[in-house]
Amino acid sequence: MVADFNSNLDYLPSDKTYQLFQKTEAYTNPKYGTSPDDRSIIQKLNNGVLNIDKPPNPTSHEVAAWVRKLLKIKKTGHGGTLDPQVTGCLPVATGRGTRAIQVLLPAGKEYVGIGKVHGPVTKGDVERIAQTLQGKIYQMPPVRSNVKRRLRVRNIYYFKVLDFFDKQYLFRIGCQAGTYIRKICVDVGVLLGYNGHMKELRRTRSGPFKESSAVTLNELREAAFYYFEEENDSLLHKYLLPIESAVSHLPCISVRDSAIDAVCHGAFLTAPGVVKLTSGIEKNTLVLIKSLKDEAVALAISTKSTNEIIEMNNGIVARTDRVLMMPGTYPKGWKKRKE
Repeated sequence: MVADFNSNLDYLPSDKTYQLFQKTEAYTNPKYGTSPDDRSIIQKLNNGVLNIDKPPNPTSHEVAAWVRKLLKIKKTGHGGTLDPQVTGCLPVATGRGTRAIQVLLPAGKEYVGIGKVHGPVTKGDVERIAQTLQGKIYQMPPVRSNVKRRLRVRNIYYFKVLDFFDKQYLFRIGCQAGTYIRKICVDVGVLLGYNGHMKELRRTRSGPFKESSAVTLNELREAAFYYFEEENDSLLHKYLLPIESAVSHLPCISVRDSAIDAVCHGAFLTAPGVVKLTSGIEKNTLVLIKSLKDEAVALAISTKSTNEIIEMNNGIVARTDRVLMMPGTYPKGWKKRKE
C-alpha cells in the first residue's frame, strides 16, 4: 500500500522550528572538516544514513543487514523497528552514523493504514473514536510483541480518518515511538462495542524522513552496482545522506573550531566555545553540537537554557553525551596541564 496524503496540518515533534541567535562572531578554517553537502561518498559510507522503503516480510534487522552487505561496510543500524508485514520509512545509518540513529525515537512516527470494525458502524462513529484517542493514552503491548507487557503511556499527536467503506477505514496517525498501531485498531473496535483489527500498515514518516524520499532495496542495489562495478557514484550520492539529516530536528549549538577537538575527546562544552545557538534549549535538553560548517560534532545534554547561555561568559553549557565526529578532524585548541 502506497499513500501520499497532504499532512500540512499534522505535526510531529520533529516539525518544531527554532530561532537562531548569534552569540559572537567567529571564523572557521576551510582546511579542516567538510560541510555535509560537500562530503565524498567514502565519508558518507563511514557516517551517513539511508531512508529505506522497507518491503513487506523481512524484519528491520534483516533490512539493515542487507544494506550492510550491499554497500560492503562493517556497520549499519536502523532507527525504529517495523513489524515484518509493515512497509515504509526505515532510516538505516552507516558506520559512525549508528551513534546518532536512536535520536529519531523521540522525533515521532507517522503511519497510514487500514483498520476494520466487525460491526455496523459509520465513518462518523470511527472519527469520533479517533478524536478521543488523540493525546496521551495508556497502552498495553499486544501478547505477540518484543517488549515486556506492562501498561505504559504513549502520545498520539493526530489520528485522522481519511476514508470509509464497508466497515473498513483508511487512517493516518502520528504518534510517539513504541506505539502499537494494531492495538489502536483493536481499541477502536472495542470502544464502538465490536471487535476490530488492523488490515494493513505503512510508515510514511520517521521524524524528518518522509515516504516521498524513501529508497527501495532494488534502487539501492542498482546504485551499489554502478558504484562498485562502473565507478559511478552519482546514484549512491543521491540516496546516501549525511548523518546530519537524522539529527536536523534537534535544537543546536554551533561552536568555534578551537572547541571541537576537546568535545570530540569527551570534554564538556563551555560558554567561551559557543558562537551560535537556537531557541528551544532548556536545562537537560538533548542538543546537537555543530561546527560552523554545520557538521555534527556530538550529542549533548544542556545544563542551561538558551537565554542563560547567551548571557554566560564562563561555565559549562552542555555535557557531552555521544561523540559523532572523529577526533582529530579539527586541530587541538586546548593544551594538557603540566604535571
